[in-house]
Amino acid sequence: SNSSAESLDRLYPAVGSTKPPRKRTTSQCKSEPPLLRTSKRTIYTAGRPPWYNEHGTQSKEAFVIGLGGGSASGKTTVATMIIEALDVPWVVLLSMDSFYKVLTKQQQEQAASNDFNFDHPDAFDFDLIIATLKKLKQGKSVKIPIYDFTTHSRKKEWKTLYGANVIIFEGIMAFADKELLKLLDLKIFVDTDSDIRLVRRLRRDISERGRDIEGVIKQYNKFVKPAFDQYIQPTMRLADIVVPRGSGNTVAIDLIVQHVHSQLEEVRAAQAALASAHQCHPLPQTLSVLKSTPQVRGMHTIIRNKETSRDEFIFYSKRLMRLLIEHALSLLPFQSCTVQTPQGHDYEGRTYSGKQITGVSILRAGETMEPALRAVCKDVRIGTILIQTNCNTGEPELHYLRLPKDISEDHVILMDCTVSTGAAAMMAVRVLLDHDVPEDKIFLLSLLMAEMGVHSVAYAFPRVKIITTAVDKKVNDLFRIIPGIGNFGDRYFGTDAPPDWSDDEDALST
Repeated sequence: SNSSAESLDRLYPAVGSTKPPRKRTTSQCKSEPPLLRTSKRTIYTAGRPPWYNEHGTQSKEAFVIGLGGGSASGKTTVATMIIEALDVPWVVLLSMDSFYKVLTKQQQEQAASNDFNFDHPDAFDFDLIIATLKKLKQGKSVKIPIYDFTTHSRKKEWKTLYGANVIIFEGIMAFADKELLKLLDLKIFVDTDSDIRLVRRLRRDISERGRDIEGVIKQYNKFVKPAFDQYIQPTMRLADIVVPRGSGNTVAIDLIVQHVHSQLEEVRAAQAALASAHQCHPLPQTLSVLKSTPQVRGMHTIIRNKETSRDEFIFYSKRLMRLLIEHALSLLPFQSCTVQTPQGHDYEGRTYSGKQITGVSILRAGETMEPALRAVCKDVRIGTILIQTNCNTGEPELHYLRLPKDISEDHVILMDCTVSTGAAAMMAVRVLLDHDVPEDKIFLLSLLMAEMGVHSVAYAFPRVKIITTAVDKKVNDLFRIIPGIGNFGDRYFGTDAPPDWSDDEDALST
């Protein structure tokens, strides 16, 4: 009908229509339970170890693969096979099923009697899909609704995803919106025989979603098959690659994997660019160094001395941390405040003008600064970030992330005991920015920093406040601070460091 043709034209462009070329770029990821485990490695589905250039921006956006096809065509199986073959450890699989619209009471009743059409474009929240995919492609944190197919409703809790170097977005209507199509770098249509799809749907809906066989067949004949013919099958012409027989077509999957690899290898951020940026310039104005009083100098003498016992190292490190935290707090914004004393007189004082203070420690040594922060900030919230270096690529990778809710409204004290090149600190700052923490509300605290690390952080993030008790001039070939303090985490916890371990807190050297 004419109305159907108009509807299709509104949803997706005509064949041969062009869109302006876009810059394709990459990022990386990780943070939640693994998607799957193979004999060789674990593949993670959330979080990310991003790599940024010397300007503190991403080298590339994430590469997005759109995976369309009829219901029960094997899209998820194909996606899993692509992920396994890609050999890329940081992947996000995003299902369109998470984005069904919230049903009204009347629609809930229709759904309960298998009379609601879940296979129509209007059943999906495309605005939320597009906004979510845009943020995810840029490497930002997103919240994904969790849909309950038994009750046909969204659950109260949301799932958090945090970027990837590859995003696989799969769903029956993956190609059924013009704006959504613009976000897909590669479009794959999984073409599976209708009889096979019906058998799979019967098995899935009965065993996994608590439906009865009559209800499944009724829904299939009334909604699923007509929707496939009208909305889904026509989008096959928009696909870059059509995969007949789904997961059985290993040749097509190999070709897809080769293409994605060629895209991912286009740009590799150079470590040298990060390490050398602005190294010869004066120390930045955003740096604040604790005044080198005889007391501070004396404590540095003790903790830098290789003969100092572990007990004394811990004791004087804690004293120095307390002074550092208190110095950092003095740099927070304050406003005038009048209070009344017990004698009934007014006192013109000062009060913190922000909403809340949150501490975030870069594991593992950064957590040693938490007690000092708790001692001077009542009810302070604490988050943690774990970053490690990939031995094969030399790139920093985010392996664990736990941040308090609504951290974007807080001043954040980011804690790392030593910073040599600044790579771990820069990734941690980037993580906070991706969770919408304003750059000028981030305070990076470290007992000891190298000039290289100070310059790298300040150049990439000129509004982040950098606060330390001392700055050393040099970093050696192993990225250890010279004269330095040794590996802080190993001296504090009494563990032995590998011979090639750096000073960028247990985690990372670049």
